Amino acid sequence: MRFLHVSRALALVGVSASALTGCLGGGGDRGSLPSAPFVAAKEQPGEEYVIGPLDQLSIFVWRNPELSAKVQVRPDGRITTPLVSDMPAVGKTPAMLADDMKIALSTYIKDPIVSVIVESAQSTFSQQIRIVGATEKPASLPYRANMTLLDAMIAVGGLNQYAAGNRARLIRYNRDTGKQQEFNIRIGKLLKNGDPSANVRLEPGDVIIIPESMF
Repeated sequence: MRFLHVSRALALVGVSASALTGCLGGGGDRGSLPSAPFVAAKEQPGEEYVIGPLDQLSIFVWRNPELSAKVQVRPDGRITTPLVSDMPAVGKTPAMLADDMKIALSTYIKDPIVSVIVESAQSTFSQQIRIVGATEKPASLPYRANMTLLDAMIAVGGLNQYAAGNRARLIRYNRDTGKQQEFNIRIGKLLKNGDPSANVRLEPGDVIIIPESMF
């Protein structure tokens, strides 16, 4: 009888340990991303750039050079140009801001033609790739079209000696559902084994989290 009680106790401990391991391991329900080539077969434009704080802009008003200006987006997300004060700029594409500038300037001149050029992009978080955890230099990188996991890891100097690269995960915001998604990524296989199937395409706003090995 005593042996039976001990056996049951050990069984309960085993079940508890398995449950705990499942909680710690996590990620069993994470998805996976399709592989991406090291070099894109065809270069394609990325998503349209969204203006962020501290971006340097060139505002050109055709045939009205006195209304044209080079401005920096303020930390509060607004700009001021001749005749236009405190125009919201953050969160807009250059084309959207140009349209808003046309409306504002139409009070003073007839049918203004306005162009907005981003001279120096500081990138909003929604346009950056952020890499944290067991890497040589965690960083926020400006996203560029056709960017892959390999490009991002080269930029941050790869994994550090304590990294568990094959347990890394990628967090991506799904604009269609308004929810975050998690994906497993195998950085160790990509960098240490040169496995091309471990390379994946990145999107603006992706966050890469690299845990440390427990040993």
